[in-house]
Amino acid sequence: MRVLVTGWPSFRHGEATAGDVLAMEAVQAALADAGVECHLAWSPVFRPGALDLERADPAFYTHLVFACGPLHGRQIEELHRRYARCTRVAVGVSVIDPDDPAVTGFDAVLARDAPVEAPRQDLAALPATPSVPVAGVVLAPGQAEYGGRRRHARVEHELTDWLAGRGCARLPLDTRLDPRDWRLFTTAAELESVLRRLDVVVTTRLHGLVLALKSGVPVLAVDPVGGGAKVAAQARAWSWPAVVTVPAPSREGRDEPVLDLAELDRWWTWCLSPDGGGRAVAQPADGAMLGELMDVLGAR
Repeated sequence: MRVLVTGWPSFRHGEATAGDVLAMEAVQAALADAGVECHLAWSPVFRPGALDLERADPAFYTHLVFACGPLHGRQIEELHRRYARCTRVAVGVSVIDPDDPAVTGFDAVLARDAPVEAPRQDLAALPATPSVPVAGVVLAPGQAEYGGRRRHARVEHELTDWLAGRGCARLPLDTRLDPRDWRLFTTAAELESVLRRLDVVVTTRLHGLVLALKSGVPVLAVDPVGGGAKVAAQARAWSWPAVVTVPAPSREGRDEPVLDLAELDRWWTWCLSPDGGGRAVAQPADGAMLGELMDVLGAR
């Protein structure tokens, strides 16, 4: 018995959701526990270099299992044609129309929901997954006031490419408040409530740095202005070491990398270490400027 495990994440023009992937992995784990040889087929877009349907030879497999998602459409019908000699089973799927060829092409369908059947628990709940750091990502806009010293676009491109390779849950955040847009926070308290639940913040914004430290969360700050500007200055004001600066644009206009990835790696590791976490907790705001303001106003 040799089983090919498939799902919507197997199709080049399919969709990979967390639930789909977890369901496929749950099937793989159950088959492995039973001593059955099995392989997972992935879209070459989703997981380049992994086994895909084009390379999964139908003659090699005795069975095909399709896990999770709705049973409908041309791509599943094509799966039936390609693997016609295999015993085909769908598991943990939604059946909308029992007479759909995508459904009837299976030798057996173990549905999570289907007409006139009692619903069953989804397979995505089965496999245990490891916890990874949760990283809030707060990026600055162009900030035209810095003129030719701005490196924002280049920094954001390199920083987000680097972040994509981190083993973490990335959470894009915006410090802008707007009650008209449900995707943005309405109050500063809402933003800070999220920050307090993070493991680390990666930011190119001054207030990404300040509010993370206020919340006791270590922050990897990148100043996107050539030579350093307000982000680097604020890091000095807080005696916070995990700040990266970039060089000013070259006069020749060469399009060269501006971030040292090894430096980002080093500060990332430090921020997630006990040293980084302890340093963030020990960052009280001094409020000295408010005292000076009171003196200037003659209010004390």
